[in-house]
Amino acid sequence: MIEQTHIRTQSPDALMVLLTGDMVLDVPGADHWLSGIAPALRSADLTVAHLEVPHTRRGSELAGDVPAPGADPDNLDALARAGVGMVSLAGNHIADCGVQGIADTVDRLERLGIAHTGAGATLAEASRAAVIERRGRRVALLSYNCVGPEAGWAAPDRAGCNFLRMQAADGKPVSPNSPLVAPTTEALEQLRADITGARARADLVIVALHKGIVHTPAKLAPYERPLAEAALDAGADIVVGHHAHIVRGVEMRAGKALFHGLGNGCVVTHALSPSQDHPARAAWAKKRRELFGFEPDPRYELAPFHPEAVNAVIGVVRVEADGGLRMGVIPVHVEPPGRPVCVNDARAEEVIAYLDRIGAMAGLPPRQWRREGPWLWMCT
Repeated sequence: MIEQTHIRTQSPDALMVLLTGDMVLDVPGADHWLSGIAPALRSADLTVAHLEVPHTRRGSELAGDVPAPGADPDNLDALARAGVGMVSLAGNHIADCGVQGIADTVDRLERLGIAHTGAGATLAEASRAAVIERRGRRVALLSYNCVGPEAGWAAPDRAGCNFLRMQAADGKPVSPNSPLVAPTTEALEQLRADITGARARADLVIVALHKGIVHTPAKLAPYERPLAEAALDAGADIVVGHHAHIVRGVEMRAGKALFHGLGNGCVVTHALSPSQDHPARAAWAKKRRELFGFEPDPRYELAPFHPEAVNAVIGVVRVEADGGLRMGVIPVHVEPPGRPVCVNDARAEEVIAYLDRIGAMAGLPPRQWRREGPWLWMCT
């Protein structure tokens, strides 16, 4: 079991923030699937996760993309028991069960006391920053979907997710398969305004971006670094990415933390199997093998992703007493059929080596790592 001292080895008075990648919990036994990372998540002052799908037993399918099924609302209780205190919701699947799916998800999160942002009954609700207090510091979270589909984006009178519009090279409406090349001027202006507003209310500002190219090792889309850097320049302290379902590199920029992608936080679902009775989901499960050139390991029945997706990390940000930030990770290995586990053996060194390798492939500055406890690796 991971004890709190393993996270606080060097700075017992620091504010410890952990961040996870995508969470998809739509099979029974959510406590079991989270049990390999839950002790670490509970040891932090604040754990922030990205909730990928709606948690509802009702609603109608959103047209225009491959819809994810609604997950059991009871599984959100397991997320709370695992130590998650804050979630981002803006992504390409949160609107897949329509207005009812968003309403049920938000209602359950509020009853559980999990702060949330990124989806709501209107754009005003979806874009409102979540603010929470830990160790005398106020932490604000903003959440944006950069990849569409546009049908799932909120509007002044329509439920959906918060979004930032990227420019598509083909000029077509934004969708998860669009060739996105750059942030629009409108998106950058909105990002700056939102961060300025959050900065006025909080001591620490986190921006969560649903972005990137799925199922592809290392590669960053042309818009990703400019968008993340714009968020940091506007006053964000931490930028965290998700959506790709595979780890991306990390950076420190002017003393601020940038996680381009953490991989899967905990994804256990039958929705990605070609053997199912939903035609669109079955067709996508087959098509993505052709598009991205990988064959899932058959042992990973509930997480049939790229073979390199067995590597994942939990992002770590330590806010020191003087306000300075240090960035690190907790290495995670995904065990068959899809259970993530924090690791402190040779697999941990493999994850760190993988993080360095894909960072170099993506042209990111090299990082040096120091082990500060059985599970915690910090950038030096």
